[in-house]
Amino acid sequence: MLYPRVSLYALMLAAAGIPLYIHLPRFASVNLGISLGMIGTILVVIRLIDLVQDPMFGWAIDRWPRAQATFAVSAAVGLAIGFPLLFALEPGQAATPKLVAVLVLLFSAYSLGMILLYGRSATLAKQPDADELMTLAAFREVGMLAGVVIAAIAPGVFFAMGASGRGYPAFGLFLGVLSIGVAIATRPIWRRPPVLGDTLSLSGLTNSGATRLLILALVNSLPVAITSTLFLFFVEDRLLLPGKAGPLLILFFLCAGLSVPLWTRLSHRVGPKQTLLIAMPLSILGFVGAGFLAPGNLAGFAAICVASGAALGADMVVLPAMFSVVLTKAGLSASTAFGIWSFAGKLGLALAAFATLPMLEQSGFTPGDVNSAEALTTLNIAYAIVPCILKICALALVLALPTEERTR
Repeated sequence: MLYPRVSLYALMLAAAGIPLYIHLPRFASVNLGISLGMIGTILVVIRLIDLVQDPMFGWAIDRWPRAQATFAVSAAVGLAIGFPLLFALEPGQAATPKLVAVLVLLFSAYSLGMILLYGRSATLAKQPDADELMTLAAFREVGMLAGVVIAAIAPGVFFAMGASGRGYPAFGLFLGVLSIGVAIATRPIWRRPPVLGDTLSLSGLTNSGATRLLILALVNSLPVAITSTLFLFFVEDRLLLPGKAGPLLILFFLCAGLSVPLWTRLSHRVGPKQTLLIAMPLSILGFVGAGFLAPGNLAGFAAICVASGAALGADMVVLPAMFSVVLTKAGLSASTAFGIWSFAGKLGLALAAFATLPMLEQSGFTPGDVNSAEALTTLNIAYAIVPCILKICALALVLALPTEERTR
C-alpha cells in the first residue's frame, strides 16, 4: 500500500496546482469582479513570498526529519481551511486583500506538501535507486494527474447539480473534506525512516548537474503554465465551444495519466533524456496546431489535447525523477533542493499569469463576451505561439544535457 498512498497524497496536492490556475482567473474576474491584470499581479507578488518560503520549507524538512508526519498533516490542514475560504469569497472592496490572504495560505500549504512529497522520494521509494525512484515518480504523477482531472471538472459537476456560485463554494468544501480524508489515510507513509543526504550547497547543485535541471524545469514549466491559465478562455472565447472545456480537460489529463506508464517503461529502456526528446515534439506540434484551428473545430482540438496530454505525462514523470536521481547519486539533501524546484515551478505559473492576463486585458479581451478580432488574435498568440517558442527553448536545453545511463 506504500505507492498507492503516495498517489493519494499527490492527488490531494494536485488540486492546488494547475487546477487552481485554471479556475482562479475566471472565478476572481466573474465571481469577485477583480480585473485580469490585478489577478496576474497578485500571483506574481505571492511568488516573492515563495522565493524565501519554499527553500525555507525544504531546509526545515531536512532539519527535522522526524517531523515528517507533522509537516504532512500541516499541509493537508492548510488546504482544508484554505479551499473553502477561497471559494466562499464574495465581491466587494475587501475581496482583493481577502483573496491575497487566502492564496498565501493555500500556496504555503501546497508548497509544504509538495516539497515534502518530492524531497522524500528516496525515503518513500522501496529502494533509493534509479529504478525505484522512476517507479515511485510514476505512481506519484498518476495520482497528481488524477487530482488535476477531479479538480478541473468538479466545479462544473457541482454547478450542473444545482450548486450556487457556478459550483465554486461546493467545490471548496469538497476539497476541504478531501484534504482531511487524505491526511488520515496517508499517515503510515510518513513513518518510514528518512533517507538523508549531505547539506545542500550551490557548488553541490552545480557539480551534480542539478542546476541544469532546475533551469530546464523553469523553462519547461512556462508553456503548460500559459496554456493552463488561458485554457478556459481559449476553448470558450477563441474556439467558441461553450460547455466543452470540462470534457476537453478530462481528455487532456486522462491522456497524460495513461501515458505515464508508457513513458516510464521507455525511460527504463532508452534513458530519460531520449524519452524527453521523443515527447517534447508532441507538445510543439500541439501548440502549432492549436494556433491554426478554426472556431468550432472540436475534433481538431480534441486531437491536440490527446497529443499534448501524452507529452505532459513525460514531463511530469521524467524530469522530477531525473532530479531525484541526480541528488541521490550526489548524496545531497533532497528536500531543500526540491524547495528550490517547487519555487521554479510556481514561478513559471505566476510568470505566465503576469505576462498573459494583463496583455489580454489591454487588447480589450473580456471573458464570456463578444470580443474583437484584435483581442482574439492576442489570445491566439498567447495560447499557441508563445508556448511553442518556449517549448523549443526547453527542447534545446534537453539536447544540451549529458546522456543519462539507462535505468535498466
